[in-house]
Amino acid sequence: MPITEEITKPKILYSCYYSKSRTGEQFVPEHVLSYQLAGTMSMYDGKKNYKSVEGDLRFTKRNQLLKFEKIPPENGEYKSITLYLTQDILKEISLEYNYKIEKSNPDLAILPLPQNPAYLSFMESLIAYFAMNQEEDEKLFRIKIKEALHLLLKINPELIQVLFDFNEPGKIDLEAFMNKNFHFNVQLKRFAYLTGRSLATFKRDFQKVFQDSPSHWLQKRRLQEAYYLIKEKAKAPSDVYLEVGFEDLSHFSFAFKKQFGVAPSKI
Repeated sequence: MPITEEITKPKILYSCYYSKSRTGEQFVPEHVLSYQLAGTMSMYDGKKNYKSVEGDLRFTKRNQLLKFEKIPPENGEYKSITLYLTQDILKEISLEYNYKIEKSNPDLAILPLPQNPAYLSFMESLIAYFAMNQEEDEKLFRIKIKEALHLLLKINPELIQVLFDFNEPGKIDLEAFMNKNFHFNVQLKRFAYLTGRSLATFKRDFQKVFQDSPSHWLQKRRLQEAYYLIKEKAKAPSDVYLEVGFEDLSHFSFAFKKQFGVAPSKI
Protein backbone atom coordinates (compact mmCIF):
# COMPACT_ATOMS: atom_id res chain seq x y z
CA MET A 1 0.00 0.00 0.00
CA PRO A 2 1.49 3.39 -0.97
CA ILE A 3 2.32 5.80 1.80
CA THR A 4 1.63 9.47 1.06
CA GLU A 5 1.67 10.95 4.55
CA GLU A 6 2.31 14.68 4.79
CA ILE A 7 4.51 15.80 7.70
CA THR A 8 2.90 18.83 9.35
CA LYS A 9 4.78 18.94 12.67
CA PRO A 10 8.22 17.99 14.07
CA LYS A 11 8.42 14.22 13.91
CA ILE A 12 10.88 11.54 15.01
CA LEU A 13 9.75 7.98 14.42
CA TYR A 14 10.98 4.86 16.21
CA SER A 15 10.11 1.70 14.25
CA CYS A 16 10.16 -1.71 15.94
CA TYR A 17 8.39 -4.92 14.92
CA TYR A 18 8.84 -8.68 14.65
CA SER A 19 7.18 -9.63 11.38
CA LYS A 20 9.12 -11.38 8.61
CA SER A 21 9.36 -8.40 6.29
CA ARG A 22 7.43 -5.38 5.09
CA THR A 23 7.37 -4.11 1.54
CA GLY A 24 5.72 -1.06 0.03
CA GLU A 25 6.31 2.25 -1.61
CA GLN A 26 6.52 5.74 -0.28
CA PHE A 27 6.49 9.36 -1.36
CA VAL A 28 9.08 11.17 0.75
CA PRO A 29 7.70 14.70 1.31
CA GLU A 30 10.55 15.94 3.55
CA HIS A 31 14.28 15.33 3.87
CA VAL A 32 14.88 12.36 6.15
CA LEU A 33 17.75 11.28 8.42
CA SER A 34 17.61 7.58 9.37
CA TYR A 35 19.61 5.26 11.60
CA GLN A 36 19.39 1.50 11.12
CA LEU A 37 19.39 -0.10 14.58
CA ALA A 38 18.66 -3.70 13.52
CA GLY A 39 17.63 -5.50 10.36
CA THR A 40 17.96 -4.38 6.75
CA MET A 41 16.29 -1.64 4.72
CA SER A 42 16.41 -2.00 0.92
CA MET A 43 15.19 0.84 -1.30
CA TYR A 44 14.76 1.50 -5.01
CA ASP A 45 14.20 4.96 -6.52
CA GLY A 46 13.35 3.77 -10.02
CA LYS A 47 16.97 3.92 -11.09
CA LYS A 48 19.22 2.66 -8.31
CA ASN A 49 19.06 0.19 -5.40
CA TYR A 50 20.17 1.19 -1.88
CA LYS A 51 20.73 -1.02 1.15
CA SER A 52 21.20 -0.13 4.83
CA VAL A 53 22.23 -2.63 7.50
CA GLU A 54 22.67 -2.41 11.26
CA GLY A 55 24.68 0.67 12.25
CA ASP A 56 24.17 2.53 8.94
CA LEU A 57 23.05 6.13 8.71
CA ARG A 58 21.45 7.57 5.59
CA PHE A 59 20.08 10.87 4.31
CA THR A 60 17.10 10.80 1.93
CA LYS A 61 16.25 13.83 -0.16
CA ARG A 62 12.66 15.11 -0.19
CA ASN A 63 10.25 14.71 -3.09
CA GLN A 64 11.36 11.15 -3.88
CA LEU A 65 9.35 8.10 -4.90
CA LEU A 66 10.80 4.97 -3.32
CA LYS A 67 9.98 1.28 -3.13
CA PHE A 68 11.22 -0.35 0.07
CA GLU A 69 11.60 -3.63 1.89
CA LYS A 70 12.20 -3.81 5.66
CA ILE A 71 13.68 -7.14 6.80
CA PRO A 72 14.18 -8.01 10.49
CA PRO A 73 17.32 -9.95 11.48
CA GLU A 74 16.92 -13.70 11.99
CA ASN A 75 14.96 -14.32 15.22
CA GLY A 76 15.00 -10.62 16.00
CA GLU A 77 13.24 -7.27 15.57
CA TYR A 78 13.50 -4.68 12.82
CA LYS A 79 14.44 -1.36 14.44
CA SER A 80 15.16 2.11 13.05
CA ILE A 81 14.98 5.78 13.99
CA THR A 82 13.78 8.33 11.45
CA LEU A 83 13.94 12.12 11.74
CA TYR A 84 11.88 14.27 9.37
CA LEU A 85 13.79 17.47 8.57
CA THR A 86 10.81 19.68 7.83
CA GLN A 87 10.85 22.77 5.62
CA ASP A 88 9.71 25.11 8.40
CA ILE A 89 12.66 24.18 10.63
CA LEU A 90 15.11 24.40 7.71
CA LYS A 91 13.82 27.85 6.75
CA GLU A 92 14.17 28.98 10.36
CA ILE A 93 17.83 27.84 10.43
CA SER A 94 18.47 29.34 6.98
CA LEU A 95 17.29 32.75 8.16
CA GLU A 96 19.16 32.54 11.46
CA TYR A 97 22.51 31.56 9.92
CA ASN A 98 22.05 33.04 6.43
CA TYR A 99 22.54 29.74 4.59
CA LYS A 100 22.14 30.05 0.82
CA ILE A 101 22.59 27.54 -1.96
CA GLU A 102 24.80 28.07 -5.01
CA LYS A 103 23.44 25.14 -7.03
CA SER A 104 20.98 22.34 -6.42
CA ASN A 105 21.78 18.62 -6.64
CA PRO A 106 18.90 17.02 -8.56
CA ASP A 107 20.61 13.62 -8.84
CA LEU A 108 20.94 12.98 -5.11
CA ALA A 109 18.27 10.59 -3.79
CA ILE A 110 19.86 8.72 -0.87
CA LEU A 111 23.26 9.45 0.65
CA PRO A 112 24.97 6.99 3.04
CA LEU A 113 26.53 8.93 5.92
CA PRO A 114 29.82 8.21 7.74
CA GLN A 115 29.66 6.44 11.10
CA ASN A 116 30.95 9.52 12.88
CA PRO A 117 31.02 9.32 16.72
CA ALA A 118 28.98 12.53 16.90
CA TYR A 119 26.20 10.99 14.81
CA LEU A 120 26.22 7.82 16.88
CA SER A 121 26.16 9.71 20.18
CA PHE A 122 23.20 11.75 18.96
CA MET A 123 21.27 8.62 17.94
CA GLU A 124 22.01 6.99 21.30
CA SER A 125 20.38 9.98 23.02
CA LEU A 126 17.23 9.33 20.98
CA ILE A 127 17.31 5.61 21.81
CA ALA A 128 17.44 6.51 25.51
CA TYR A 129 14.46 8.85 25.09
CA PHE A 130 12.29 6.24 23.38
CA ALA A 131 13.33 3.61 25.92
CA MET A 132 11.87 5.61 28.77
CA ASN A 133 9.05 7.53 27.12
CA GLN A 134 6.75 6.62 24.22
CA GLU A 135 4.85 9.92 24.27
CA GLU A 136 5.56 12.33 21.42
CA ASP A 137 7.05 15.61 22.58
CA GLU A 138 6.91 18.19 19.78
CA LYS A 139 9.10 20.74 21.59
CA LEU A 140 11.80 18.15 22.25
CA PHE A 141 11.55 16.79 18.72
CA ARG A 142 12.06 20.29 17.31
CA ILE A 143 15.19 20.77 19.43
CA LYS A 144 16.60 17.35 18.47
CA ILE A 145 15.88 17.90 14.76
CA LYS A 146 17.76 21.21 14.91
CA GLU A 147 20.64 19.44 16.67
CA ALA A 148 20.68 16.81 13.93
CA LEU A 149 20.76 19.51 11.25
CA HIS A 150 23.73 21.25 12.85
CA LEU A 151 25.58 17.92 12.95
CA LEU A 152 24.79 17.28 9.27
CA LEU A 153 26.07 20.73 8.31
CA LYS A 154 29.27 20.24 10.30
CA ILE A 155 30.06 16.66 9.22
CA ASN A 156 28.56 16.70 5.71
CA PRO A 157 28.69 20.38 4.63
CA GLU A 158 27.94 19.41 1.01
CA LEU A 159 24.34 18.91 2.13
CA ILE A 160 23.91 22.69 2.43
CA GLN A 161 23.11 22.68 -1.30
CA VAL A 162 20.32 20.15 -0.71
CA LEU A 163 18.88 21.11 2.68
CA PHE A 164 18.37 24.79 1.86
CA ASP A 165 17.02 24.34 -1.66
CA PHE A 166 13.41 25.39 -1.06
CA ASN A 167 12.38 25.32 -4.71
CA GLU A 168 9.47 23.07 -5.67
CA PRO A 169 9.93 20.63 -8.56
CA GLY A 170 10.28 22.41 -11.89
CA LYS A 171 8.65 21.37 -15.14
CA ILE A 172 10.55 18.36 -16.44
CA ASP A 173 10.43 15.92 -19.35
CA LEU A 174 7.13 14.07 -18.88
CA GLU A 175 7.87 11.07 -21.09
CA ALA A 176 11.19 10.26 -19.40
CA PHE A 177 9.73 10.70 -15.92
CA MET A 178 6.70 8.48 -16.52
CA ASN A 179 8.71 5.71 -18.19
CA LYS A 180 10.96 5.69 -15.13
CA ASN A 181 8.24 5.91 -12.47
CA PHE A 182 5.11 4.23 -13.90
CA HIS A 183 5.43 1.35 -11.41
CA PHE A 184 4.88 3.65 -8.40
CA ASN A 185 1.26 3.40 -7.25
CA VAL A 186 0.61 7.04 -6.37
CA GLN A 187 -2.21 9.44 -7.23
CA LEU A 188 -2.05 11.44 -10.46
CA LYS A 189 -1.75 14.67 -8.47
CA ARG A 190 1.55 13.34 -7.06
CA PHE A 191 2.90 12.63 -10.55
CA ALA A 192 1.73 16.09 -11.58
CA TYR A 193 3.52 17.77 -8.65
CA LEU A 194 6.78 15.89 -9.23
CA THR A 195 6.82 16.90 -12.91
CA GLY A 196 6.23 20.55 -12.03
CA ARG A 197 2.65 20.76 -13.26
CA SER A 198 -0.86 21.35 -12.03
CA LEU A 199 -3.11 18.31 -12.35
CA ALA A 200 -4.96 19.86 -15.30
CA THR A 201 -1.71 20.71 -17.11
CA PHE A 202 -0.32 17.26 -16.37
CA LYS A 203 -3.35 15.58 -17.97
CA ARG A 204 -3.21 17.89 -20.98
CA ASP A 205 0.54 17.41 -21.51
CA PHE A 206 0.19 13.67 -20.97
CA GLN A 207 -2.40 13.39 -23.74
CA LYS A 208 -0.09 15.30 -26.11
CA VAL A 209 2.94 13.12 -25.30
CA PHE A 210 1.34 9.66 -25.08
CA GLN A 211 -1.90 10.13 -27.07
CA ASP A 212 -3.64 8.45 -24.14
CA SER A 213 -5.12 9.28 -20.75
CA PRO A 214 -2.80 8.84 -17.71
CA SER A 215 -4.95 6.13 -16.08
CA HIS A 216 -5.29 4.02 -19.23
CA TRP A 217 -1.61 4.39 -20.14
CA LEU A 218 -0.45 3.51 -16.62
CA GLN A 219 -2.47 0.29 -16.49
CA LYS A 220 -1.33 -0.74 -19.97
CA ARG A 221 2.34 0.03 -19.22
CA ARG A 222 2.22 -1.81 -15.89
CA LEU A 223 0.65 -4.87 -17.51
CA GLN A 224 3.32 -4.88 -20.24
CA GLU A 225 6.03 -4.84 -17.60
CA ALA A 226 4.27 -7.59 -15.65
CA TYR A 227 4.04 -9.79 -18.75
CA TYR A 228 7.78 -9.33 -19.36
CA LEU A 229 8.69 -10.14 -15.74
CA ILE A 230 6.53 -13.27 -15.67
CA LYS A 231 7.47 -14.63 -19.11
CA GLU A 232 11.12 -13.59 -19.42
CA LYS A 233 12.20 -13.43 -15.77
CA ALA A 234 10.07 -16.35 -14.52
CA LYS A 235 8.64 -14.28 -11.66
CA ALA A 236 5.43 -15.35 -9.92
CA PRO A 237 2.30 -13.16 -10.36
CA SER A 238 2.11 -12.85 -6.56
CA ASP A 239 5.56 -11.23 -6.59
CA VAL A 240 4.97 -9.08 -9.66
CA TYR A 241 1.69 -7.25 -9.04
CA LEU A 242 3.05 -4.95 -6.31
CA GLU A 243 6.31 -4.44 -8.16
CA VAL A 244 4.55 -2.97 -11.19
CA GLY A 245 2.11 -0.78 -9.23
CA PHE A 246 -1.10 -2.77 -8.61
CA GLU A 247 -2.67 -2.72 -5.14
CA ASP A 248 -4.11 -6.24 -5.03
CA LEU A 249 -3.60 -9.55 -6.80
CA SER A 250 -7.21 -10.11 -7.84
CA HIS A 251 -7.46 -6.78 -9.68
CA PHE A 252 -4.10 -7.43 -11.32
CA SER A 253 -5.15 -10.92 -12.48
CA PHE A 254 -8.46 -9.61 -13.87
CA ALA A 255 -6.77 -6.75 -15.77
CA PHE A 256 -3.99 -9.05 -17.03
CA LYS A 257 -6.44 -11.60 -18.45
CA LYS A 258 -8.51 -8.85 -20.05
CA GLN A 259 -5.36 -7.39 -21.69
CA PHE A 260 -3.66 -10.61 -22.85
CA GLY A 261 -6.50 -13.13 -22.95
CA VAL A 262 -4.84 -15.45 -20.48
CA ALA A 263 -4.41 -15.50 -16.70
CA PRO A 264 -0.93 -14.50 -15.46
CA SER A 265 -0.55 -17.90 -13.79
CA LYS A 266 -0.87 -19.54 -17.23
CA ILE A 267 2.02 -17.66 -18.86
